[in-house]
Amino acid sequence: MPVRVFITQPIPEPGPSIVAGCAERVEHNREDRVLPVEELRAKVEGCDAVLCLLTDRVDASVLEAAKGCRIFANMAVGYNNVDVAAATRLGIMVTNTPGVLTEATADLTWTLILGIARRVVEGDQEMRNGRFPGWGPLYMLGGDVTGRTLGLIGPGRIAVAVAERAVGFRMPILYTGRRPSPALDALGARMVPLDELLSSSDFVSLHTPLNAETRHLIDARALTLMKPTAYLINTARGPVVDEAALVDALRAGRIAGAGLDVYEDEPRMAPGLAECSNALLLPHLGSATHATRAAMSRMAAENLCAALRGQRPPNLVNPEV
Repeated sequence: MPVRVFITQPIPEPGPSIVAGCAERVEHNREDRVLPVEELRAKVEGCDAVLCLLTDRVDASVLEAAKGCRIFANMAVGYNNVDVAAATRLGIMVTNTPGVLTEATADLTWTLILGIARRVVEGDQEMRNGRFPGWGPLYMLGGDVTGRTLGLIGPGRIAVAVAERAVGFRMPILYTGRRPSPALDALGARMVPLDELLSSSDFVSLHTPLNAETRHLIDARALTLMKPTAYLINTARGPVVDEAALVDALRAGRIAGAGLDVYEDEPRMAPGLAECSNALLLPHLGSATHATRAAMSRMAAENLCAALRGQRPPNLVNPEV
């Protein structure tokens, strides 16, 4: 029987062409929408391989429907959208696309740091709406960046790239994680407990994966520990932050502001967040450059084709399969 592959959403080249080169039958959802779980279950039934995205909910029921499938190749660095334990039990490989989005996400992290501290979006709106009254010594004052302390939660590749950029701003760097990071240490960063990082940093930037330990890591208590002049930056995963608690903190001025690219219940935001003028809100743009998305597409497709050829995919997250 011909090898059958399903691509769950529209993705850029070269992924589709690579997949077409290793499978006789490729079905591609070309509608710009996330398939509901019921529809996804029907689409993956009988497939030999599936290329999915972070927004696809690949739960146990979807994997059961795809029983006999060799691989779910996730086009994302994270894979919390896939029930990896269920996939492993069913003998299905799961892969991700690490590394290729590091620089783009680090750049966007700095977009949020500078944008929220210097009130860039507010200033743009002042100009567009004709509200600029002329220069004044007290007009739209923001926070300093150069020389201020940067705290990184989760010392992975993206955190290191963010820290490399911080060196140019002469920022003391703190970080916290499960183990020391030689790469961050080499930049002069100092590993500290989470509470010390929260209370000492002027910018707290999240770079941790989402799991049971990190869900709501930044809750009401954590926000209380931060300086009233500090900013929270999240380009990691939305549920790492208790968004309702963040709205309360922003409204009360317990922190100076927040720059967010991810949300607890995407694409929805917590009630009141959109009304917080001290929040800079982006629609999950961390990897949204032409080159980065093309590289992610290529990597996901190459993972998938390796599995179809009977090889070990380069980015296998459940090697016990």
